[in-house]
Amino acid sequence: MNIRPAVKEDAQAAARLLYDALHDIAHQLTGQESNDDAITVLEQYFGQEEGRLSYHQALVCEVEGKPAGLIITYGGDEAKELDRPIVERLRELKNDPTITLDKEADEDEFYIDTLSVSSLYKGQGIGSALIQAAEKRAKERGYNKIALAVVTDNKRAYSLYLRTGYEVDKEIIINKHVYFHMIKHL
Repeated sequence: MNIRPAVKEDAQAAARLLYDALHDIAHQLTGQESNDDAITVLEQYFGQEEGRLSYHQALVCEVEGKPAGLIITYGGDEAKELDRPIVERLRELKNDPTITLDKEADEDEFYIDTLSVSSLYKGQGIGSALIQAAEKRAKERGYNKIALAVVTDNKRAYSLYLRTGYEVDKEIIINKHVYFHMIKHL
């Protein structure tokens, strides 16, 4: 297992992993109805130089040279600027200048936006290793708190986050679903 910064060439594998983790949020962020179209736009987002789903925000876990998982992270104080390319695209696509994205991250925290492990590699500690790498990145960037959101009915992910020291501090709404906002002090 090797965790490394993502590169543009990871875009195809990353788009699938992102879609598997985001589900309906992938459709919200891309403005696409079909799964294939949403994955295509996620691949474009990942390959861009800016944006919250850009490869610049990602770490990839490789197993035998193949991407097995990824984690997208950024500072909560960067969220608005990182959302800008997505919001601009959606406003143009939908011809609606009022489109915004739900606020997920608080300003004072390092935020885990997306964590995804390929179904081929579940149960091998990849998710935990990616979380540890994100926590290290948060400390290196000077944050003393890291956070994430998990949909309330995702028991497997919720259990992982509890085991790794995260605790619920509030509930938030993302794309009309209730999520637990979980934090860990570093």
